[in-house]
Amino acid sequence: MAWNEPGGNKPKDPWGGGGGDQGPPDLDEALKNLKDKINNVFGSKGGGNGGSTGGGSPWPVVIIATVVAALVYIAVGTFQVDQRERAVVLRFGKFDRIVEPGLNWRAPILEQYQKVDVNKNRLFEITEEMLTKDTNIVSVTLQVQYQVVDPVPFLLKVASPEEVLQQATSSAVRHVVGSSSMDDVLKDNREAIPGMVEQRLKEYLDRYDTGIVLDRVVLDKTEAPSAVRDAFDDVSKAKEDEDRFKKVAEAYRNAVIPQARGEAQRVTEESEAYKQQVIDSAKGDADRFTDLLVEYRKAPEVTRERLYLETMTQVYGSTSKVLVDVEKGNSLIYLPLEQLVKGKSGKVPAPKQSDPGANDGVSAGADDGGSGRNAGRSLYNTQNQGLR
Repeated sequence: MAWNEPGGNKPKDPWGGGGGDQGPPDLDEALKNLKDKINNVFGSKGGGNGGSTGGGSPWPVVIIATVVAALVYIAVGTFQVDQRERAVVLRFGKFDRIVEPGLNWRAPILEQYQKVDVNKNRLFEITEEMLTKDTNIVSVTLQVQYQVVDPVPFLLKVASPEEVLQQATSSAVRHVVGSSSMDDVLKDNREAIPGMVEQRLKEYLDRYDTGIVLDRVVLDKTEAPSAVRDAFDDVSKAKEDEDRFKKVAEAYRNAVIPQARGEAQRVTEESEAYKQQVIDSAKGDADRFTDLLVEYRKAPEVTRERLYLETMTQVYGSTSKVLVDVEKGNSLIYLPLEQLVKGKSGKVPAPKQSDPGANDGVSAGADDGGSGRNAGRSLYNTQNQGLR
């Protein structure tokens, strides 16, 4: 039955008490009972039945205290390193080892550790006003992105590595800007400034051995001081207009010069073609005249008659009047073909030579075609003389 169940003479106290009262258990009595049990385990002899123990051995207490202290020491020395971190363990203040991510342990009091995030992308911004080589003041704002790749020099070799990085950045920017003109910094060579600053800054960091590596240097803005910013803006706008006008002029020149060259080439080619045409025509006329001379020597009368007819055809080919040359006669018969073609008159019978009206037609034909006839005779005589 239960220790406090009603009935029976003596209540059974689980703490070893024998009184009849039902008060709370005595902690001193409980500890005493526990000590007696430990002494029995390690072979010590206690007192009488239920009495107080005699002078027991202190070793059990010492062992318990030692075990508890060891557990506490182990628990205190345990630490966790995240995946992004690395821990540097120092033994008596001197570098001992680098601890990888995971659950690790170090000896408290004898060893200390510091953790560094080696995967974090760090960033700082710097704004400086400085002189250029042409003694102008400009304001430059830079952003520097970096990471810690080696935690040992970052923690042990340099007291404040990030502060050193900022000072080195300021020195590099001043060196680059001080070696450039104001126009280079504000516009002309602005894109090259971050690269030059980054190169010089890497040299500084390698020399200092800070364990920091640069990711990127970004030039945020470059501008003139606020007191003279409006004047500098006007100058910049004027230079932009100058560049724009130069580009327009270049575009016009690039359009006009090729066109003029093409026109000159076309005229030259046309001249060459005309020259070749004239030469070929002259050669053709000379060859034709030579062939005609050969034929004329073979049959002079026939050739002379053919030349006369061709000449007359050439002379009167552009007129609307028709002249009929009567063989062994002194007059020409005129036919008004122009009126017949236009249809302004009916059929007009051809006049006969004995008709008195024929003289009028002959005289009219002689008047209208006299110049052509004379020209034909002259051309014919010229050709005939050349053949002779």
